Amino acid sequence: MAEIIVVTSGKGGVGKTTTSASLACGLARRGKKTAVIDFDVGLRNLDLIMGCERRVVYDFVNVTQGEATLRQALIKDKRFDNLFVLAASQTRDKDALNRDGVEKVLKELDADGFDYVVCDSPAGIEKGAYLAMYFADQAVVVVNPEVSSVRDSDRIIGLLDSKTRRAEAGEPVKSHLLLTRYNPARVESGEMLSVTDVEEVLGLKTIGVIPESGDVLNASNKGEPVILDMESGAGQAYDDAVARIAGEERPMRFVQLEKKGFFSKLFGG
Repeated sequence: MAEIIVVTSGKGGVGKTTTSASLACGLARRGKKTAVIDFDVGLRNLDLIMGCERRVVYDFVNVTQGEATLRQALIKDKRFDNLFVLAASQTRDKDALNRDGVEKVLKELDADGFDYVVCDSPAGIEKGAYLAMYFADQAVVVVNPEVSSVRDSDRIIGLLDSKTRRAEAGEPVKSHLLLTRYNPARVESGEMLSVTDVEEVLGLKTIGVIPESGDVLNASNKGEPVILDMESGAGQAYDDAVARIAGEERPMRFVQLEKKGFFSKLFGG
């Protein structure tokens, strides 16, 4: 059975699409047949970050409405033979998706032998976000360590616990916390919430901490998910998160302020 992972948040602009792209690439790099689907009808960004925007012919809505087959709409990634992208529509209304259509696509991906399906959710609690989470087995809740982002994510966690297929069956979605744009110096100065603060408020365990870094934007602008840049802290942090999803134990990095050594202090490094 394909494992369905929804990447969601309450607040926009926290890094959901970057996270979806990186998780999908990381799973494919581990040999897992993976599809990543953009549920953000009307705003389509996943194909840009995946670097396949010029190759979109048919989209998710075309498939759900029978205007194209899933095979026609899936875009095979050029870096991994086992990674596929299903883009959102830029021209349709958000109501173009429906539960039956989404279920049909997910069942077909399962029948085609996919190991993982990553669902890139729109922000908030509107219909697209509800459909992205409804069939999920796992959820990655993306949060910036600030009060407004944490508060909005609390509402999303409530929906995951009550409005999903698993919740209806009495088997809750396995939810994880992923913190983005984390800066230990700002945490220490009181400008930003700590990992522990966020975990205590939301009641979730952290699966990854992505450091604040310009590498994320640079990678997105190049159409290269940042996880592919293993020289960057953000790329390493996403790789750690994928490993934890796969069941590995890894120490949590990028959460402590690095102490300067004697020579760094002496020479101002």
